[in-house]
Amino acid sequence: MLDARFVRDNPDEVRAALSARGAAWDVDGFLALDVSRRELIGAVEALQARRNETSKAIGTLMKEGRRDEAEAAKDEVRAVNEEITALESRMAEADARAREMLLTIPNLPDASVPCGADESENVEIRRWGTPPEFDFQPKAHWDLGPELGVIDFERGVKLAKSRFVVLGREGARLTRALISFMLDTHGERGYREWWVPALANAETLTGTGQLPKFEDDLFKTGEGLYLIPTAEVQLTNIHRDEVLEAADLPLHYTAYTPCFREEAGSAGRDTRGMIRVHQFDKVELVKFATPETSMDALEGMVADAEHILQQLGLAYRTVVLCTGDMGFAAAKTYDIEVWLPSYDDFKEISSCSNCTDFQARRASIKYRSPGEFKGSRFVHTLNGSGLAVGRTLVALLENYQRADGSVEVPEVLRPYLGGQTEIVAG
Repeated sequence: MLDARFVRDNPDEVRAALSARGAAWDVDGFLALDVSRRELIGAVEALQARRNETSKAIGTLMKEGRRDEAEAAKDEVRAVNEEITALESRMAEADARAREMLLTIPNLPDASVPCGADESENVEIRRWGTPPEFDFQPKAHWDLGPELGVIDFERGVKLAKSRFVVLGREGARLTRALISFMLDTHGERGYREWWVPALANAETLTGTGQLPKFEDDLFKTGEGLYLIPTAEVQLTNIHRDEVLEAADLPLHYTAYTPCFREEAGSAGRDTRGMIRVHQFDKVELVKFATPETSMDALEGMVADAEHILQQLGLAYRTVVLCTGDMGFAAAKTYDIEVWLPSYDDFKEISSCSNCTDFQARRASIKYRSPGEFKGSRFVHTLNGSGLAVGRTLVALLENYQRADGSVEVPEVLRPYLGGQTEIVAG
């Protein structure tokens, strides 16, 4: 959420930033509402001053025996109180409407973000590794997985509906191995591990920006709780309505959770395989940093996610998203894209974002700031995938497949699989 004062004082900057993002938001409507709201505040304050002055005069009038004038003053106070109550009701409505509007405006892009309309204008930063060259026709994971008996799409549909999958044998074991490997690796690099609920309330999802704007993308229970779309939601809200100590920052958190998304609006996209499904596993990274260090913290988070792919020997590229392709809460985002032979292209496997104080303002997460910034300030929050487990499984199957239909197990995962070196049909 943006600061109302910032929008009021910098409307042209806000308009330009929204235009760069391709986002529509009624700046003029908000400014008009803000003027009306402040006029109401002024009117209430004037009436309160009048009431206080009249109330003081009543005592004096009573002492002087001027009872008729005192009673008239009491009537005036009662009338003023009624006016104040009516104006405060209108003011509360204006406050609520202003907050509703602010909850739907996206974050403003950082000055370092390239301007562009869509993903075609994202900027590649670097590449690592070399995509494998096969002396046979490689198979896509939607063919290879069922042949190995590790992915079952038909039973996923039978048990739930389309875009759900069942993993069997080494598919299940390899998923569990990947989760443990990722968590262990991030723990070694300074992240504190958490285990969090897979359900969240509306306030939690509002804090990170999924609500109210993206409710159609969420699965909702009959009790009003939501299945989380990412552990970012829970990890960030751990400190909702708290004031942290500057000496404790930065905080580095990680968690594995299942994630659930309706994928509203994705009809026709990645309909085959495990790339776009309703339930998937992910190891998430979240950081809390000071405003002065958050961009460096973002670079470190990207390096931590890249390190997982390097350990697995998977070729990837890293791109910075342009203004038109960034997520709602992000001020700057890097996507890490792994090479997938089935697409003959790179596919997103991690997205790392600096949300600056956008989420912290929504969730009221502050820290006590020493030095020149006395008092409390909003922290900067960051989040990223470290990594999407299902897509990592897909990348391993496709990149490590052999001509005989078997799949080599990367060396770093073998200790998690009891020394197993390959996956074969069985």
